[in-house]
Amino acid sequence: MPTGRVRRTAKVGSLVGGQAARAYATKAANLTRSEQGRREAAERRQVEAAEQIVEVLGSMKGAAMKVGQVASFIDAGALPPEASKRIQQKLAELRDSAPRVSFKDMRRVIEQDLGEKLRDVFAEFEEDAVAAASIGQVYRARLHDGREVAVKVQYPGIGSAVRADLQNLGLLLRAGKRIAPGMDVKAMSTEVRERLTEELDYEHEAQSQRAFARAWKSHPFVYIPDVVTDLCAEHVLVTEWAEGIGFEEVKTLPRPERDRFGEIVFRFFFESLYRIGHFSGDPHPGNFRLMSDGRVAFLDFGMTRKVDRGWVEHERAIFRLAFDGDAEGLYRELTGMGFYAADDPEVTPERVLAHFEAATAWYGEDGETTLDAEVVRATMIDLGDPRSEHWPLMRRATLPPERMLATRMEALTLGVLGQLEARANWGAIAREWLYGEPPATELGREEEGFFDRLASSGRSDSTRPAEPIA
Repeated sequence: MPTGRVRRTAKVGSLVGGQAARAYATKAANLTRSEQGRREAAERRQVEAAEQIVEVLGSMKGAAMKVGQVASFIDAGALPPEASKRIQQKLAELRDSAPRVSFKDMRRVIEQDLGEKLRDVFAEFEEDAVAAASIGQVYRARLHDGREVAVKVQYPGIGSAVRADLQNLGLLLRAGKRIAPGMDVKAMSTEVRERLTEELDYEHEAQSQRAFARAWKSHPFVYIPDVVTDLCAEHVLVTEWAEGIGFEEVKTLPRPERDRFGEIVFRFFFESLYRIGHFSGDPHPGNFRLMSDGRVAFLDFGMTRKVDRGWVEHERAIFRLAFDGDAEGLYRELTGMGFYAADDPEVTPERVLAHFEAATAWYGEDGETTLDAEVVRATMIDLGDPRSEHWPLMRRATLPPERMLATRMEALTLGVLGQLEARANWGAIAREWLYGEPPATELGREEEGFFDRLASSGRSDSTRPAEPIA
């Protein structure tokens, strides 16, 4: 894993240059192709670019891997199903395969950060990593008091690699934009810088995970492992072990079990935002475990954001305007927030509403929907792809930085549900927190008492529907 700026710049620069050359070659060849031929060539080129970019950026770890993950998870669903499947498989391989970092080096990080020998801290420690991510990898261990724990350790030198990547962020985002043409580079840059800086500090992540564990404590089907606070430092994070099956195994379960798992994932990420105001922006499949008692354990809280109650209320009200078909109200609010220029004659209330409805149809409409590859593909295209009929409008939009992580969370959640081919009335479930309606499913009824208690404690306004915008 290269950590110096020169080597990392050279690797990304070579990738971007090669992609540009291939794009020019495709444009030249298109001069002699039919319209259908040009479309097919463009699609083949995008598939090839996506696979190469995911491979190169994923192998680099650091911010490079993060940009590759974000772009590909957002846009892979817009590619043909077979191509999307190959890219998701490549991401899974990169996510689950530990890099070539010797345990000796990783052990040194643990002992230096904790100030003790490994044997003095842990009764048992498995030297083979069980998972790997963009800036660290996870080991399984047992404390002297008998508790099974997960030990997350940063790669040696990853801080230097991330700082080099942040200096090269413009180049990285050019690579990412080859996968996701509709990606808002400015908003993405802001979020990557802010979130990765936080991710490098595992003490910050420990604080976030403790907050999530408190907020979701005693929930009937969501479980957040507790943090072992006295064993956490800047580069080491120790949490209680969550035993369960991973996402790839969940995908093989019968449909009712996949549907239940999918609804729990949907509820956790969306309710974290709309009911609690503290959400994770990282709904990657490697961060879930289905436990034997039916609960789902959620892991990795390095990329989170807190939003205040006023922001949540405003978001709810905007969705209500859209779902109620109020084009003028929606246009007024989005131009007021800076999504669109109020004096742009090409941006009309009707066009704004049509795009909003297309991008949110999977949970904005009443009725059961199976989130298969075609639904995900159509939605991802309408979220930011030149092939969308709404692309002329999207090009005129500016996504505010504070909305970037929430949009990413929603897109990645859809991508996860699409891999499960989960089925539910997503619109009826969403109306629980957007309109304050009664529970729409058995899971909703199971958690109703939990959110009632949360609201009565003053930590949530979940039972109260959003106030209309004046």
